[in-house]
Amino acid sequence: MGRVALIADTSFYVGPHIARLLAGRGHDLVVAAPEDGLVEELVAMGATVEVFPDRVRLADPDAATALVQAGLDRFGHVDAAVAFTGRVVTGSFLSSTADDLDAAVRGCVVEPYHFLRSVVPHMVEREQGQVLVFTSAAGSKPTPNAPLYSSARAAANMMVRNVAAEVAPTGVQVNAIGTNFMDFPEFRRASGADDPDVRARIESAVPLRRLGTMEECAAFSMPFIDGTSTFTTGQIVNYAGGWV
Repeated sequence: MGRVALIADTSFYVGPHIARLLAGRGHDLVVAAPEDGLVEELVAMGATVEVFPDRVRLADPDAATALVQAGLDRFGHVDAAVAFTGRVVTGSFLSSTADDLDAAVRGCVVEPYHFLRSVVPHMVEREQGQVLVFTSAAGSKPTPNAPLYSSARAAANMMVRNVAAEVAPTGVQVNAIGTNFMDFPEFRRASGADDPDVRARIESAVPLRRLGTMEECAAFSMPFIDGTSTFTTGQIVNYAGGWV
């Protein structure tokens, strides 16, 4: 019985890149909202692919459950699961509103909660599985102009640690990668990095003096989901060019 990986969004960010790497490593896949041409590419690589056509709004508990159930209905099990969560909320604390806080918590805490609540019980029942949640390196240190976002990300990181500790005796791994300074549209929009001058200033704050790519981030994530390393859990690994 081959390994099956579930990717909660393959329309953007590192999702399509992770899907390609996992297909190349012999995984069958459950993919949500795949970008154009991705499914055909994965099938050509030898993967059997279950397509969940709609974008999964993980803040909706029914949506996360439906995605996991689609994988179980097709393959009978899920060995690895990946989600990209969060909503970037910027601005100073003194100018913030309760609505800003609600948005940060809903995107950064509620989304990973529902994802974990949907996928972890199945893995606990099988006494194996790997879960990877993408959070943010902003959850590891105070972040100017994003205090609510940073705080909500810190809460998500602690939730990952708590879930990991609770289920570790069953053999299930739960980890997180906290990214920052990644070269993708949402970060560039939020930071203004599409302006070359702004991008140069941002990159000067990164010890490695550049933004991270989706390809290298996907490669970094593999040991947490591809079944080759099963002795790490409860870790929040920051991927931010040395910023943390």
